Amino acid sequence: MAPYEILVGLRYTRARRGAGRNGFVSFIAAVSMLGIALGVAALIVVLSVMNGFQQELRTRILAVASHIEIRGIDGTIVDWQVVARAVRANPSVKAEAPYVLGQAMLSEGSVNRGAIVRGVDPTLENTVADFAAHMRVGSLADLKPGEFGIVLGAELARALGARLGDSVVVITPQGTVTPAGTLPRVKSFRVVGVFEVGMFEFDSGLALIHIADAQKLYRLGDAVSGVRLKLDDLFAAPRVARELAATLPVDAEVRDWTLNHANFFRAVAIEKRMMFLILTLIVAVAAFNIVSAQVMVVTDKQADIAILRTQGASPASILSIFIIQGALVGTLGTLIGVAGGLALAFNIETVVPFVERLLGVQFLDKTVYYISELPSQVQQGDVVFVAAIAFVLTLLATLYPSWRAARINPAEALRYE
Repeated sequence: MAPYEILVGLRYTRARRGAGRNGFVSFIAAVSMLGIALGVAALIVVLSVMNGFQQELRTRILAVASHIEIRGIDGTIVDWQVVARAVRANPSVKAEAPYVLGQAMLSEGSVNRGAIVRGVDPTLENTVADFAAHMRVGSLADLKPGEFGIVLGAELARALGARLGDSVVVITPQGTVTPAGTLPRVKSFRVVGVFEVGMFEFDSGLALIHIADAQKLYRLGDAVSGVRLKLDDLFAAPRVARELAATLPVDAEVRDWTLNHANFFRAVAIEKRMMFLILTLIVAVAAFNIVSAQVMVVTDKQADIAILRTQGASPASILSIFIIQGALVGTLGTLIGVAGGLALAFNIETVVPFVERLLGVQFLDKTVYYISELPSQVQQGDVVFVAAIAFVLTLLATLYPSWRAARINPAEALRYE
């Protein structure tokens, strides 16, 4: 490509915006550039917020759930220590903890709520979950074997009206056979703690008791429902689960966190893809505005094109000149959009509260949504991908006007000059 082609293309881009057609063409080019910038910035911000939203939810879910769960085929594992020794042989496993899981009805006064009761070993549980960081009052360490203490989710405690030190009646579906018939098992527990992870599913439907108390409550003896594992890399969970399933010495079901919450994370991923496609259309519309601007430039510069042709410029050179001119508009718009999008994405946790205070509204009500603040996680791959798409679309938009300029007949163009 000859230097003069670049110089001419840059000169057309830097043309002063006077009155008449030249000013209008420059205005259309500026609007196209601004449209591309806004579209690119919106794409980067939305993708960053979706990434942050996904990471925040994953963090909250895995604060309560485990990376991998090994469950007994019949609902119980008799010797969980054997399973623990087997899984420790895998270098990806960092910690393991047994658990007992059962359904129950919790009652406080005249209020009844269904819940999942999980029996845990407080010491081991803190190695596979992150309850300690989400305790509002009390501690898992307050769960002592034989003392029948219970830790409630914040929403569950609020619904029951239970506070620290109150008694909560736990009613299990496993009945006790009496001459009068089968009666549900009833046991009184003392509230020793309340946790809040920010996920309604757990805060409103999960209660923790000591594993020894759970074994007595559900008559399991020394058996447990399963073993929970924590890995050094949570994204390796599917691979490690397959490896463990092939090496376990007992019959058990191995499920990783991606299976336990597959529908939820799949829905988030689909939403991210759809938002990407929708916002890409904004960039496409702005990019193809360049077509109209370029066509007007070509029409306005017909005499210049004819003179260049008579001086020896080839159709390929004319094509290059207008591709450079249009691509520069798109490139500047993309760079401005990337800069603006990154600035907003990195500061969105400051910008959104400012806008909320300014307008007197709250965009994310914590009583309705999972989270009350917009998280943001900028991923380099997303930024590069968005910038590349915007650049490619602008290049495609310049092809037709540039091709049309290259086909101009010098004699026809100069006939009325």
